[in-house]
Amino acid sequence: MSYSINFLGTGTSHGIPVIACDCETCRSTNIKNKRYRSSVLFTKDNKSLLIDTTPEFRLQALRADIRALDGVLYTHTHADHLNGIDDLRIFTMHEQLQIYGNENTVEEIEKRFSYVVGMRDDCITSIPNLIPNVLTPYKRVNISGFDVTPIPIYHGKQLIYGYRIFNVAYLTDTNNIPDESMKYLKDLDLLVLVALQHKEHKTHFNKIQAVAAAKRIGAKRTLFTHIAHGLEHERDSSDLPPTMQLAYDTLELDFEE
Repeated sequence: MSYSINFLGTGTSHGIPVIACDCETCRSTNIKNKRYRSSVLFTKDNKSLLIDTTPEFRLQALRADIRALDGVLYTHTHADHLNGIDDLRIFTMHEQLQIYGNENTVEEIEKRFSYVVGMRDDCITSIPNLIPNVLTPYKRVNISGFDVTPIPIYHGKQLIYGYRIFNVAYLTDTNNIPDESMKYLKDLDLLVLVALQHKEHKTHFNKIQAVAAAKRIGAKRTLFTHIAHGLEHERDSSDLPPTMQLAYDTLELDFEE
């Protein structure tokens, strides 16, 4: 049975191009340097599972022609991963939509976006109708046919979730993968990992650190995401190991379960 991953966005919190920036990447005409904020969509058997609702989610959904969603996984509640939540309304016109995250993420969503959550039977089309679910670290669950394991990772001092879905792991916004989490990242067909920039950062792997972490994990293939404008697609892909590349918006890959 096959499933696919679609890269809806591969940029960092600014998005690329950055407002009022004239750097090489921001001025580039290469479409692979145009990056919405980071998000991916998994599809299988006409079911769709989204990771994060970025500020461009509406544009991402239109570009990818998303017609339905069967669940949304959240990594954490920073604006570039959450603030498109209101545009989930179109997917709850006829039924409620299940959303998932760790305990802190669910609590923050319920606090900041209290109007979108709750067991409402009415389908008010002007606001989303979402049902939050807390996922237990490392406990594998089936969400609409997707085999999902929450993987705790550190984003600076904050413990957030990455996710393993079948044999694909999505780990964005991290600079530290705990040893316990590494045990759940074996035998991957694809690792999707943050590679923010060249210089070191307090809460994200830079390019050198990302390559080192990817080598340690040893996936068959690694694609780097959550990319800032310090990395230009062609230049900074050219010196990566053969099994590693920079991801880009609209990239879609198919895998077998």
